[in-house]
Amino acid sequence: MRNKAYFIAVLYILFLALGSLHSFEERSVTLTSDTLWRMADYRSGLIEEGMIRPGSVLLLSSERCFAPRQAPAADLVLTFDEGNPSHFRDSVGRYRISVSPSVTSVDRRHARAGSGAVLFQGSSPMAVGTFHSQVPGNVTAGGPLVIEPQSSTALFSPNTSIRDFTLEFWLHPLTMENGEQILQWVSARPGGFAHPYQRTAATTGGHFTFQRIIATSSRNRLHWSFTNFFSSPDRITNIDINISGVTPLVPRTWSHHLIRFDADTGMIEYLVNGRSEAIVYATPTGREGGEVYTPITGENGSFVLGGNFTGMMDEFRIHGNFAQGAVTRRYPLNGGRIETRAIDLGVGNNQVLMLEASGGRASVRDVRASRDFRRNGRFRFADDSEMHFFVRASNNPFRWDNPWQPVTPGEAFPRTVVGRYVQLAVDFYPSADGESSPFLEEIRIVFLRDDPPLPPTRLVAVAMDGAVQLTWRHSPNPNTQGYLIYYGTADNEFFGYGATLGPSPINVGMRNSIVIEGLQNGTLYFFRVAAYSHQSSGHMLDDSVSYHVGEFSNEARARPLQGMSTVNTPLPRSR
Repeated sequence: MRNKAYFIAVLYILFLALGSLHSFEERSVTLTSDTLWRMADYRSGLIEEGMIRPGSVLLLSSERCFAPRQAPAADLVLTFDEGNPSHFRDSVGRYRISVSPSVTSVDRRHARAGSGAVLFQGSSPMAVGTFHSQVPGNVTAGGPLVIEPQSSTALFSPNTSIRDFTLEFWLHPLTMENGEQILQWVSARPGGFAHPYQRTAATTGGHFTFQRIIATSSRNRLHWSFTNFFSSPDRITNIDINISGVTPLVPRTWSHHLIRFDADTGMIEYLVNGRSEAIVYATPTGREGGEVYTPITGENGSFVLGGNFTGMMDEFRIHGNFAQGAVTRRYPLNGGRIETRAIDLGVGNNQVLMLEASGGRASVRDVRASRDFRRNGRFRFADDSEMHFFVRASNNPFRWDNPWQPVTPGEAFPRTVVGRYVQLAVDFYPSADGESSPFLEEIRIVFLRDDPPLPPTRLVAVAMDGAVQLTWRHSPNPNTQGYLIYYGTADNEFFGYGATLGPSPINVGMRNSIVIEGLQNGTLYFFRVAAYSHQSSGHMLDDSVSYHVGEFSNEARARPLQGMSTVNTPLPRSR
């Protein structure tokens, strides 16, 4: 008998403990990077990347650094992000791209910007400026990647007078051997003086001047040559321009090259990695001042990229202006941000305890950076790349009364982060030099789920004269704040009214016995009791009260009759 009593006591204690867990149980929601990407209500300057960790991560997009330069002066934009070289295209739409089978592409891991770059594998040099006798200036197609104007608005379309222009691209040579041909543009312009490559067109009897822009490697530097490209204002004489860099280019390293022309002053400037390497002037003296020679294009001109070059190229662009400065950072210094939609935790008034996060930083220049991985804490790295986390919570997914709260992953939140819905935000900032980006792999939301309390037990109803006495055992949940009595005159229909204490349901607080008066004698009444854990304002307009209510207790019934009095039924013991 004693053992049986002990066993019952143990079961009762276990039941109390389970009831407590049912009320406030620590739970979590894990959001991987692809989940965050799909749930994003707002995102700016970020991409999803699957080549840094076993799963995908979120990090800054390198495309934003170059996007502002596309308008309004962009003439040609080749990003090489299409993946398949046969799909390479000019996003401005003014030029036609032809690619030989020897050209391949690389993915985001090796590209300087965006999701890809073009890879040249040392094709044979293109024969320089072969002209057909029947078609003035027609150049034999050749080389790995050919760019031809297909719109009369293209800057290098036939017989165009060019004023300001800029050429730029990223270069990643394998060896940078002497004589490697990076870029070439060739054309033929009617008239002018004789040239070794000039042919007489039998159909016109006129002369055609060979034109060329070429960028070749010499002693680990890039050398630019403009032949018959700059003409005098009367278009009678031409001058040749040569300009070279002074900084040696490092093989297997990305470098940015930009050459620009100012038609007002005649200045031609060559910049490497944003630093000015050399300046010359398209004037008869080669110095500032005097008559400025400007470009005029010939017929059937085309660009050839990588004609005799082994290495990668990215973000090849032509602008119809004197571009102000070179964008040499991989990532924009103003960073990026993601904000999720409202994340439903299932029930209202959950207490959000903390966020847990995992991530690191990635850098093309420093492959070790991808191993700089951590869980929780402050995501700030030695190169000043960093992530900042924010959270807010509400019981209404369309109303966020609380502002964003900055939080540190792994650290406990203040108790004010409470609600059914949670919204997360993360700010990403690159390194000081714009070369590294933080990345986010996973976020875990840890919260105490505010389940309603378990129902009371052993509900008993005793009939009286015009009243019913109810008694029950308390709910085992320690956070129970009161009970609601539901009554009615039909089974499972608890819409009763007329009782002295008011219509169904009746809030009786923490009592576990009550006499319901004002009932009709001879009418059978049905009763259930439910526990609630808290009260809150339910509707802003009518100031009604809503309750976090649990399940119903068992049903009890009684029929009040005239002449009946209180029955001395022992009440269940309170907690």
